[in-house]
Amino acid sequence: MFITNDIKYIGVNDHELDLFEGQYVVENGMAYNSYVIMDEKIAVFDTVDANFTEEWLGNLAGALAGRQPDYLIVQHMEPDHSSNIRVFMEQYGGARIVSSAKAFKMMANFYGTEFDDRKVVIKEGDVLNLGKHELHFIAAPMVHWPEVMMTYDAADKVLFSADGFGKFGALDVEEDDWACEARRYYFGIVGKFGGQVQKVLEKAAGLDIQIICPLHGPVLSEDLGYYLDLYNTWSSYGVESEGIMIAYTSVYGNTKKAVELLADKLREKGCENVVVNDLARDDMAEVVEDAFRYGTIVLATTTYNGEIFPFMREFIDHLTERNFQNRFIGLIENGSWAPMAAKTMKEKLEGCRNLTFANTTVRIHSALNDESRQQIDDLAAELVKGPAEPEPEVKSSKGFVCTICGYVYEGDVLPEGFTCPLCRQPADVFEPVE
Repeated sequence: MFITNDIKYIGVNDHELDLFEGQYVVENGMAYNSYVIMDEKIAVFDTVDANFTEEWLGNLAGALAGRQPDYLIVQHMEPDHSSNIRVFMEQYGGARIVSSAKAFKMMANFYGTEFDDRKVVIKEGDVLNLGKHELHFIAAPMVHWPEVMMTYDAADKVLFSADGFGKFGALDVEEDDWACEARRYYFGIVGKFGGQVQKVLEKAAGLDIQIICPLHGPVLSEDLGYYLDLYNTWSSYGVESEGIMIAYTSVYGNTKKAVELLADKLREKGCENVVVNDLARDDMAEVVEDAFRYGTIVLATTTYNGEIFPFMREFIDHLTERNFQNRFIGLIENGSWAPMAAKTMKEKLEGCRNLTFANTTVRIHSALNDESRQQIDDLAAELVKGPAEPEPEVKSSKGFVCTICGYVYEGDVLPEGFTCPLCRQPADVFEPVE
């Protein structure tokens, strides 16, 4: 893989992994990317998963062609990128590690040492000169861990973006649609931290970026505006695609019949793109991806043990923990004697910002009848029409920012006992917004 004359790719492909991070299906494998900049001084960017030590060291030796590296730049401490730090430091005794203060603390946690006699601690705005190449460091806390740094090479105009702009899939598998697996990766792994991604995009806007080198997925070098625009939409919780997504669970098939009828009604009324997902059978990460892709979502489930069916509960948990917001929601509930599903789903979504619920809620008592069929027709009409314009949100001019991850709490004072919802740090790490 050619990147530039001086930047070499030394990453590896993993086709043995079945679940990335123990939960995401990766049928096309996974890439663990690593790079080398060859200059008067040589910098290696990140290592790879522990299962690929020998292959990675071989790739590195081939790129070095007999030379010795001067720096190992550690942008992110997840083990799929950091597992070979100790091996590298033992093999290249003259090299130093360049990373953030938080990353060195994590090295002690993972590997028992901060490499005190060989470490270079960097922060936002610091510059490392390799010769022709000047490396500018960009703090990217909570994208998606607190220690993350990105790096901009001013000579070749390359952004080394850590896990940002990553995707599922090995690089030796051809995939035409970057966005599909990049979207599933983003909302599964980074989605909670949209505000932090927005801050990084603001920093990136001031740079002349010609190439993006992520730690997963392909190197991006054409039509970068496409990728940047998608990341802006995703991280601002905007609507990417026109259409309506229905997520449902069904015990005996009656709720499924209601969903199928609603889908037909939506198409009859002019909605060309209706996406239906069975939460018990479809990949949950794919359904979560769809929930953030479309602007109108329908949740349909049964009352179960006085609450909601387990797969729907899990699905809503995935949404709320990823800051689900800015959506129009329709609800369908089924209950043979005491329907509670719609009320329960609303309660579980209470903490989400800027959700508008349809006026019509479909209530099924066991199976469809004339009344519930009419409710489905009414709901379809309302969903196709779309929500009324919401009242503008009034934001507080005062607030406090978390010095660990950048989360901003809006308000005059921090509540007693407050902890950051992102990094779970206590109130004493917050500072007033200037």
